Amino acid sequence: MADYGSLQVELVAADRLVWSGEAKMVIARTTEGDVGILPGHAPMLSVIIEGVVDVQTAEGETWIAAVDAGFLSVANNRVSILSEHAEMSHEIDLEKARQDLERAQSSGENDDAAQEAVRRAEARIRAVERAS
Repeated sequence: MADYGSLQVELVAADRLVWSGEAKMVIARTTEGDVGILPGHAPMLSVIIEGVVDVQTAEGETWIAAVDAGFLSVANNRVSILSEHAEMSHEIDLEKARQDLERAQSSGENDDAAQEAVRRAEARIRAVERAS
């Protein structure tokens, strides 16, 4: 396999740059399923859903983030993940995320906003648990 170097990754929320750096691999959940991106990946544009983004850095560290729906772009070893809300796992208060999930589930509402709140809380909890 040819050496394609590393990926330049940017994880961006609507209000801030959440994480930026070099990576060996990025895993994200799209509407088509989970996608793994390695250096040399073909260009792509995809819609991401609420879930967890896993970034394995060039130094061997793993960074985990919870993201809302958004977009994933890959071109020329650059990966851009754009989401309305995104949080790194170490920024998330696990107990508050569990309370948010409980509150969203017990609201009894079945509308899109209630379901989105449940998915967001579940993603936040998964991000913390996966990083532990």
